[in-house]
Amino acid sequence: MTFLTLTRRMVLAGSAALAMALAAPATAQTPPGVLVVGQVAEPKALDPHAVTAVNDFRILMNVYDGLVRYASGTLEVEPALATDWTISEDGTEYTFSLREGVSFHDGTPFNAEAVVFNFERMLNEDHPYHDTGPFPLSFFFSSVESVEAVDDLTVKFTLSGPYAPFLSNLAYPTGLIVSPAAVMEHGAEFGRNPSGTGPFTFGEWRSNEAVVVEANADYWDGAPELQAVVFRPITDANTRVAEMLSGGIDMMVEVPPVALSEFEGDAFEIVEQAGPHVWFLILNLKEGPFAEQAVRQAANYAINKTALVEEVLEGTAEVAAGPTPPAFAWAYNEELEPYPYDPDRARALLEEAGVETPEITFFVTEGGSGMLDPVAMGTAIQADLEAVGFDVTIETYEWNTFLGEVNPGLEGKADAAQMAWMTNDPDTLPYLALRTDAWPDQGGFNSGYYSNPEVDTLLEQARVATDQDERARLYKEMQTIVQEDAPWVFVANWKQNAVTSDRVENFALEPSFFLLLDDVVKN
Repeated sequence: MTFLTLTRRMVLAGSAALAMALAAPATAQTPPGVLVVGQVAEPKALDPHAVTAVNDFRILMNVYDGLVRYASGTLEVEPALATDWTISEDGTEYTFSLREGVSFHDGTPFNAEAVVFNFERMLNEDHPYHDTGPFPLSFFFSSVESVEAVDDLTVKFTLSGPYAPFLSNLAYPTGLIVSPAAVMEHGAEFGRNPSGTGPFTFGEWRSNEAVVVEANADYWDGAPELQAVVFRPITDANTRVAEMLSGGIDMMVEVPPVALSEFEGDAFEIVEQAGPHVWFLILNLKEGPFAEQAVRQAANYAINKTALVEEVLEGTAEVAAGPTPPAFAWAYNEELEPYPYDPDRARALLEEAGVETPEITFFVTEGGSGMLDPVAMGTAIQADLEAVGFDVTIETYEWNTFLGEVNPGLEGKADAAQMAWMTNDPDTLPYLALRTDAWPDQGGFNSGYYSNPEVDTLLEQARVATDQDERARLYKEMQTIVQEDAPWVFVANWKQNAVTSDRVENFALEPSFFLLLDDVVKN
């Protein structure tokens, strides 16, 4: 029996395992050496340049490498496919020495020309494979003017100016290096036929069933301990919990807070890790009630965020004060206090705005990366808003459908939408989701159409500042303005969690929110 046949049979048995779990004690048994992970949703694609969700990144970080990566347990950058690098005095040239003897999973060599291909594909509209996109996070590298193969193992990036987050962005999944030969072979279908240099090679993708990856015995950083990993999309949180309890999966991420107590005891391990996360509501500033600042502020006062954190999320998060997560301690504005729960103030602001019973269409997702029990949260938020006079209609969508509705912008569709971001640098979220030039028609994620020229200027200045103290000052000023403008309802900063069975060893969550599985052991 081939390994893929084994994993296929195991995946197909998943529904049966669930049925047994609902009727009897745990009976399912996954094979040793094969880690079965319960994911929150089906991946959109396995092309790291074409996706935006951490749900997808959790798979991709095990199939691909970047030039650099985050050191274990930190957001500090260390070598990966590049062994070292130099930066010019003016901060505009980064020259990387590449690792020798590395091949992509398809057998083609990793070299400087491959790096050039990757970034030209994303950034150059005239590149012959640019049409295999779109590449929604290519914003990360908008400062790159050119990428040059100096020789086979040396590549030089020339930037339009100093850009402080550049190395951190290279460590993000958008900076992962894909096989040019595989892109040339598969074109727009590369996202279903991935090839990287990472610790696991792509096995198969059975839609709405599983993505299977297998150990890369020739991995440059040492072969993984596991034979394979099976990523199963189980969108319903209660079903994921039942599968975990039954033994149908070995690990689940984003455990519903109300279910954590079910995993206390020797048979499971609960793993937690703080990270840069913010959960918020995007508000539509282009049309409808939230075009008025007073109405947006009213929504922030109306929602009892402390109750959401303590009762819905069971204390697994903290109330958010603004757009920057406190995990970025050096850039976080500690002087900001969250909007207090003040329904009387909310009613007064609605009256001041001359808005009586504003009608709100509110997009909620069934589940998705970092979304924090979104249906329960959405229902509680609806009740709080209606208590002060809003008339709220909820529309609920599956995760990838939800992203397809929200990311192109809320105009003509909704007044508010849930959203969560896990970011790698204090530049990332505001630059991609709060600048005027990040409106959806510009390729960004400012789906609520917020625009403040002062915020735009602060963000542009912060990303080119080479002094971290100056960057911190600019980000803190930005946070103060954005909180006052209230383009979002700032809800929560979450502490991520996962549960593993007692058969899993050497697993730890990362501040990046990615799953790194090459050192994990499954007995």
